[in-house]
Amino acid sequence: MKKRYALCGVSGRALGQFAKPIHELFSHNSEVVALLDTDPARFEVYRTRFPEHTEVAVYGASDFGLMVDETRPDCIIVAGRDDTHAHYIVAALERDLDVITEKPMTTTGADARRILEAEARSKGNVIVTFNYRYMPIHMRIKELIQEGRLGRITSIDLNWYIDTHHGSSYFKRWNRERAFSGGLSVHKSTHHFDLVQWWINQKPVEVFAYGALNYYGAEGEWNPAQEDGRHCRTCNVSEDCAYYSRWTSRSRQIRVPDDHLNQLGTASQKEFPYTSYRPDQCIFDSSIEIEDTYAATVKYNGGALMSYSVNFSLPYEGYRLAVNGTKGRLETLEYHMPARTPFPTPVQTIDYFPLFGSKETIHVVHREGGHGGGDPLLLEDIFLGEDKRRPYRILSGAEDGAYSVAAGEAVWRSVEEHRPISIDEMLGGWGSSVPTHKGREK
Repeated sequence: MKKRYALCGVSGRALGQFAKPIHELFSHNSEVVALLDTDPARFEVYRTRFPEHTEVAVYGASDFGLMVDETRPDCIIVAGRDDTHAHYIVAALERDLDVITEKPMTTTGADARRILEAEARSKGNVIVTFNYRYMPIHMRIKELIQEGRLGRITSIDLNWYIDTHHGSSYFKRWNRERAFSGGLSVHKSTHHFDLVQWWINQKPVEVFAYGALNYYGAEGEWNPAQEDGRHCRTCNVSEDCAYYSRWTSRSRQIRVPDDHLNQLGTASQKEFPYTSYRPDQCIFDSSIEIEDTYAATVKYNGGALMSYSVNFSLPYEGYRLAVNGTKGRLETLEYHMPARTPFPTPVQTIDYFPLFGSKETIHVVHREGGHGGGDPLLLEDIFLGEDKRRPYRILSGAEDGAYSVAAGEAVWRSVEEHRPISIDEMLGGWGSSVPTHKGREK
């Protein structure tokens, strides 16, 4: 019997990351039985993308209970706007249904606590799709740490770089509103916080951070004119906008400037496919208030300390990582989007330095597929069951999602309140009952 899935939020990610593989790779054991969204136009996009599945039932945003009663899904896939996640996750758990949710699991620590409590009462379980865990290079880092090559982890340096194409896209879309996304320390940095807590098998306990809006908003130094309400497609000063000109040629004015919409194959369309959704809002609007630059220190319950930074307007995309322990250190540098990087980039390797000994350079077998080869492995674990041959847990759950959200919220709250923020405070005391982990994962 096939497992039945309902999609709550018919976004580009819902179609590309979930519906497409269900229809094309896992149709032998999985099927989509329902769609739920606020915008009926999204149902038409689904039907256009998957014409052989036009019979799927559709429901409005307030019809979750009716959808479950009529279509009887086994699992709810939550992939709408970030601030809608908690509502549908909790509603599904209250009906003892399993949940697969896009990251971030939700936008606030308070909602994360609600989800944890609902899961504790439910027969259902939550999976958070942290695909960065599944990149082969990231799995090898996990293995090196778990093997004890670094000893007890003492500190981590993680500097993440988002290029001008990707970084500016967040400020063109709904992500630029904290009420919808939690800000970029939640929407994006949860990926990074989850990676670190998974690598070192420790949970964050306190955060102190600085942040700023340096590139976007009305005071951005590259703003060609002080005027609100512009859109890239119709802007009369777009040729004077360095961000627009860098990624859009004059002969390709129709190009959709949004990675997630590009998943739908809409790049040649003259109109955006959704109702009242413009992914080309001006990145220099005065209403923008979220930060585009962060520097933070995170303390973990096993004694490790992390120095973290992220910048959303840089010449190239990637990260620099160093992990230090009582027996050694590892380093790696990744150029995440070589095709968008204006200079030759090397193949990513890991440099391992024992505390007393010579350097070792570790090469990793690379895989095909999105997010550095991680997406296919994640999808197999979701739709075929987790690969039990791995010597570590990798598929993430509600607690993983909650701690990453709490760390992200703690970052921007520390920026605003100029003080250290405890994770206990963000999760309403949930973490006070979590034991401190010392040493490496068994």
